[in-house]
Amino acid sequence: MRMASRQGRILSNGHSLSGVARAAGWGVSWLALLAAVPAAAQQASSPAGEPASTAQVVLSDEFIELDPVTVVATRTTENWIDTLAGVSVVREDQLEMIMPSRTADLFRGMPGVTAIQNGNSSQASINIRGLQDFGRVAVIVDGARQNFTQLGHANGAGSFFLEPGLIADVDVVRGPVSNIYGSGAIGGVVTMRTKDADDIIAEGKSWGVEADAEAGSNGPMGYGSVLGAARVGENVDLFVGGTYRKQDAYDDGNGDVVPDTDYETWTGIAKATFRPADFHEIKLTGLNYESQYTTSNDESATATQYGTEVANRSVTASWNYENPDDNLFDWRSTVYWNQVEQDQVKVSGSSNPITGAVGDPRSFTIDTVGFDANNTSRFSWGDWNNAITVGGDYFHDDVDNIDEYGFGEGYNPSGDRGVGGAFVQWKGNYSTWLEAIAAVRYDAYSLNAEGGGGTSGDRVSPKFTLGVTPWSWLTVYGTYAEGYRAPSVTEALVSGPHPLPFNTPGTMFYFLPNPGLRAEVGKNKEVGINIKQDDLFTAGDKLRIKANYYQNDVDDYIELVEFGDPTSTICPIPSRPSMCFPLNMGVPGYAQYQNVQEARLKGFEFEGVYDARKWFLGLSGQVSEGEVSAGPDAGQPLSTIQPDQLTTTLGFRFLDDKLTLAVRWTAVAAVKASDLPTNSVYEPTDSFNLVSLYAGYQPNENTLWRLSVENLLDEQYTQYQTFLPSAGLTVKAGLTVRFGGGEVASAAQPARYVK
Repeated sequence: MRMASRQGRILSNGHSLSGVARAAGWGVSWLALLAAVPAAAQQASSPAGEPASTAQVVLSDEFIELDPVTVVATRTTENWIDTLAGVSVVREDQLEMIMPSRTADLFRGMPGVTAIQNGNSSQASINIRGLQDFGRVAVIVDGARQNFTQLGHANGAGSFFLEPGLIADVDVVRGPVSNIYGSGAIGGVVTMRTKDADDIIAEGKSWGVEADAEAGSNGPMGYGSVLGAARVGENVDLFVGGTYRKQDAYDDGNGDVVPDTDYETWTGIAKATFRPADFHEIKLTGLNYESQYTTSNDESATATQYGTEVANRSVTASWNYENPDDNLFDWRSTVYWNQVEQDQVKVSGSSNPITGAVGDPRSFTIDTVGFDANNTSRFSWGDWNNAITVGGDYFHDDVDNIDEYGFGEGYNPSGDRGVGGAFVQWKGNYSTWLEAIAAVRYDAYSLNAEGGGGTSGDRVSPKFTLGVTPWSWLTVYGTYAEGYRAPSVTEALVSGPHPLPFNTPGTMFYFLPNPGLRAEVGKNKEVGINIKQDDLFTAGDKLRIKANYYQNDVDDYIELVEFGDPTSTICPIPSRPSMCFPLNMGVPGYAQYQNVQEARLKGFEFEGVYDARKWFLGLSGQVSEGEVSAGPDAGQPLSTIQPDQLTTTLGFRFLDDKLTLAVRWTAVAAVKASDLPTNSVYEPTDSFNLVSLYAGYQPNENTLWRLSVENLLDEQYTQYQTFLPSAGLTVKAGLTVRFGGGEVASAAQPARYVK
């Protein structure tokens, strides 16, 4: 049985080339270490839709770099710079230098993307182009959807838990242009891959171990991990490892300790890969994440705080078939189970009917099961090279929240939701100058309350993209795409008083369920350019630029609306008039999620890098705005629009590329009161500037020393949509060591290729 090559598997899956880099040492491009843009390198892929057998790149003993490949935009493998969409990628080589301590660090400097993460919680939420929460951004880890929701006064209406030290690849597509990823992604899609045997074992070897240690000031903080992998014969890979991270409470830019920003996190991961026949691969993955911290919804002295324990467990199984000589079948499929279980105990705050008393417990649990399958067939017709991708996906959320002492279960009702769909996409290339993509997706969903009642719906969503390459270095494209988001269990079914009757005057209102909520529909118009040029000023230099302008109109936008006469009488159960009571609190009587608004979001995004080998320059940023475009609040700005920002990176390489030094400057604009709607729950924030330094020294192919200085100027700042100040000056140092040995069972290696 012939063993599919390690590099071939990585490339055709759209994953990082870091495994290839390990074979030749760590001397790969450190480009855009901080701007979250990929290493610019020699172009070596064929146009999309070209038969795989004619799109091969044979690697000799000399390592050949490629632009990072991705499948996030179209489910077909293509180079990052060639995608006709707002796509950003981060690869392991960049992450090794950045040394991310928190999930938000994975997305630093990425245009149009913000990870919102308070200092007193390990959960993160992703905002793409001003859309977030309730699944508007699809977050996928190793093929498993992350759908956890805990509605409160702060973020959490769409969050996930992740150890950044385990991540090898991050791929992001912005906007509803990727309607092949299931219902909900009207904001965009984030896919992440955890490390695997290919990232640990050197080329030609049968086993490997990676040990990573980091220490930092401002806490202090520490991180350690041990990952091991082995090849058993030709066709079995085993991978296992664990991580531990601890952070003590950090100081802000003023030198003040920010309370409750300490946490501990443990993870364990195991993978088994089997190749039962030529070009077939079956992968089983188990991941367990556990974290402990103390959190609250605000920073006031009287805030209610909860001791929190989180467990995020996932199991995935994938079966892929990819043969460079088979143009009919290129198959990918995944089934998964993902569970988030968050247990909390109230540790401080006054006793009340909303949060209970000190010592009272509550829990929030979601189980998500699902599958995703698609196949791509390739053929030529005249001068057109074509790729037809057909697929389908489904996930089922089972929400089980318990709060017997407060109103946590009222804000986060239990219930279940099933969402599924199917799509077909055509991608064609005419000669070298024209590319067209047309796709259509059918979505359907049903949502049921724990005590009965619910809603359902379906829709067909189209997509069309046209790209023209008048010169080899320039591509211009335009896209129209629609996306469809089913309402969540919380939006449709939240019910009950806030706070409970007879509590503090002036804050009383009543949540009304709305099982008749309609799904949101995003309609995105986008134009963009891709620029790739080699040998521009000097031999061997490289320029890569992606820029785009978009306008996303969201119909039936779902928003929490307050209404009713503040002097009226509330009857929580109409059939029991004895339970009615007068409001008389001076505030609107009801709050309900409704389809009363249409939203328009638009902006400009840019990311680029120039690499002259001895030095490199990266630039990324965005300008965005959004407002309610129809309904009673027309003209009101959207509170989820992130501030404009610009990130610049300048770096140098020394000692035959063994030493890399870089500096990053990020400028973030202020969010003024005029930028927020009149009823915004978020506070304005000041502008700020962050300067950070990075250094990496690789004395040999198995050792990497790293040093970072974050917030060099000790800037005092608070990120928009968070309520805790961010960390001040922080110094981190890290050491990664790899070792291994043995020989692979067969020295025969097929040509490595990019489809």
